[in-house]
Amino acid sequence: MTIKIEDIKRLREETGIGMMDCKKALTEANGDIERAKEILRAQGLELMEQIGREAHEGRIVSYVHHTGKVGVLLEMACNTDFAAKAAEFVQLANNIAMHIASEAPLYVAPDSVPEEDIAAKKADMRKQLEEQGKPAEIIEKAVEGSIARFLKDSCLIKQQFVKNPEVTIEDMLADLRTKTGENIYVAKFVRFFIGNEEEA
Repeated sequence: MTIKIEDIKRLREETGIGMMDCKKALTEANGDIERAKEILRAQGLELMEQIGREAHEGRIVSYVHHTGKVGVLLEMACNTDFAAKAAEFVQLANNIAMHIASEAPLYVAPDSVPEEDIAAKKADMRKQLEEQGKPAEIIEKAVEGSIARFLKDSCLIKQQFVKNPEVTIEDMLADLRTKTGENIYVAKFVRFFIGNEEEA
């Protein structure tokens, strides 16, 4: 049977398991999400509990664009020094740093966006729509939609990977968490650029 991408994403969001493992479990479960969860547990894959473990290890990586005008410092966290030295971890960190240089996210994740930034965005959007004479109910829906797009565009983990738009940074992190059993995440990043952003 054909497995819906929406079900794969839902299972991944509810379990923290990588997309490929979620797809395999759903296929085996004939599309039944609850049965797929049982299959994942039976396979010994940890669910959301693994994400709750504290991460005290990691790696700082850097990326500088060939123009020399854009650079990134990225801190990736994990549980063990062994994982931080693994080739897959290093490769993912380097890919994410390169992505940050290219796509210029403003925040790591939606929960790291300051409330005042969201409030300012909402206020600006409401003002624009009110000046256009839009009804109140339409304004609220439009504002919420605008905020959702803003978070998707400006938060690193919600962005589509620049080298493969079929997956998000969040998907890539989840897949490596599944493979390693480690709590792997982006702790923080800083992006630098010189001169005109468009020319950099």
